[in-house]
Amino acid sequence: MISTRWLEKRKPHWTRLEGLLDAVQASGLASLTRGDLRDLSLLYRQAAADLAAIREDPTSVQFARYLNQLLARAHNTIYSGQQGNPWALVTFFGRTWPATFRRNAAACGVALALFVMAAIVGAALTWQEPDFKLKILGPRMVDTIERRQMWTHSILSVKPVASSAIMTNNLSVSFMVFAMGITAGIGTIYMVLLNGLMIGVIGMACWQSEMSVPLWSFVAPHGVLELPAIFIASGAGLRIAQGLLFPGVLPRGESLSRAGSEAVRLLLGAVPMLIAAGLIEAFVSPTQLDPGMKFAMAGATFTMLAVYLFGTRERN
Repeated sequence: MISTRWLEKRKPHWTRLEGLLDAVQASGLASLTRGDLRDLSLLYRQAAADLAAIREDPTSVQFARYLNQLLARAHNTIYSGQQGNPWALVTFFGRTWPATFRRNAAACGVALALFVMAAIVGAALTWQEPDFKLKILGPRMVDTIERRQMWTHSILSVKPVASSAIMTNNLSVSFMVFAMGITAGIGTIYMVLLNGLMIGVIGMACWQSEMSVPLWSFVAPHGVLELPAIFIASGAGLRIAQGLLFPGVLPRGESLSRAGSEAVRLLLGAVPMLIAAGLIEAFVSPTQLDPGMKFAMAGATFTMLAVYLFGTRERN
């Protein structure tokens, strides 16, 4: 049972949060100081934890109802407060999203590890059993590889259409691995493993046919954006699964809601990467540009991406 002493200690914090929300409602977020904004975020999280504790006490229904309403107001204020700000998009991509990525880098790293593991398995199976690639790639693509031809030349003749189709496909895959997080991550993991297996099989099949340079010089320019974007989208899906499976002290619904908000922000940042990757895949990757130039371009692009993700810091 919740003690009266505990409630008396918590009430000033709830009152402080309510006062900040009233100030925002009256004058907007711009009226708050940096300290007020920090308090708003902290008090919101503390109130959520308080609500989780109060829900365990059937005699505290009135306080639970009050905190529910207070948290609903705080949630709307925090996540809707930047509407109408013309610089919100710049702030999001300039500082907020890189910080969101760093907070969730572990989940993205898990997706990367699963992909690499599946790629190694796919390459090993293709090495040991040459017919395995037929089951994965199909006879038509295997025949193209064995004739030492790339299957991407048709992109050049319809660049704008191909770019649109590639972007649509990449976005579809990314949104799918994200949405499948609601299956406790099983769907996300399956899709990551499947794509990793596919790239492993293709890589080994091309190596066996002495097609490694044409393959990787095609993949590298756009792959340094496309693959990280898919890992990030997969990390967002795994973040949803984490909120669903491991709510901690929060009610499962609240935990899932928070994880979902974080995952959506993580996914949104990957969208420009996929658009850029689609343009490069249509207009650069399939061209006859020297492979060395393509690899140099890929290296420069990846370096800029790494600096952006790990070198951009949020202001305190």
